[in-house]
Amino acid sequence: MKTPARAMVLAAGLGTRMRPVTERIPKPLVDVAGRALIDHVLDRLAEAGITTAVVNVHHHADLLESHLETRKAPKIVVSDEREKLLDSGGGVKKALKLLGSDPFFVINADTIWIEGFSPNLRRLADAFDPDHMDGLLLLAATATSVGYEGKGDFRLAPEGKLTRRGEREVTPFVYAGAAILRPELFKDTPDGPFSLNLLFDRAIERGRLFGLRLDGLWMHVGTPEAIAEAEACYAKSAS
Repeated sequence: MKTPARAMVLAAGLGTRMRPVTERIPKPLVDVAGRALIDHVLDRLAEAGITTAVVNVHHHADLLESHLETRKAPKIVVSDEREKLLDSGGGVKKALKLLGSDPFFVINADTIWIEGFSPNLRRLADAFDPDHMDGLLLLAATATSVGYEGKGDFRLAPEGKLTRRGEREVTPFVYAGAAILRPELFKDTPDGPFSLNLLFDRAIERGRLFGLRLDGLWMHVGTPEAIAEAEACYAKSAS
């Protein structure tokens, strides 16, 4: 499949774990290694050939919109959620008319990684097969990710199919916050707020949710303390 032309950037969250920083700015504008988190994301999208990024806004929306106006690529289209925060799935559903009828990227505004040998968004596009997949998720190894202390999200079969980890189970892969989804996944979804996890679980039931292991180092910048750890990784990679 050719690289999707459009992407949804999820930037409307409240950033509660990043307080007190996010009391004055939205989390996507938190600076890591000299650039706002969302600029790290938008730079990756531009490098992968994405022409249009739809960005949803809610928390400190005016600040985020003003920052986005400084971008030259990709083209930014704002999906306004000032009135009501719609969660990850509801936010994408609201923006579907802006994303078109083809598969598109969905990426969290605060997900960052240091690339390995091959750019990961292009790897996702190369691996996505809409005839057999409703979604292809980028996964990071829990053992080597920076700033992540959870139990993982998915089991990854040899052919790439995903299943959820059990309640008391520890699995080796965590969702890295980037995916390609078919718009048909949003059929018969709730009005208002809902999580993308609802769609992931539906795709798993159909055997149509797949994963691709991230090539490089994923950094989970969830707290103020994690900023310095991520910046140390950037400095080390540049040396």
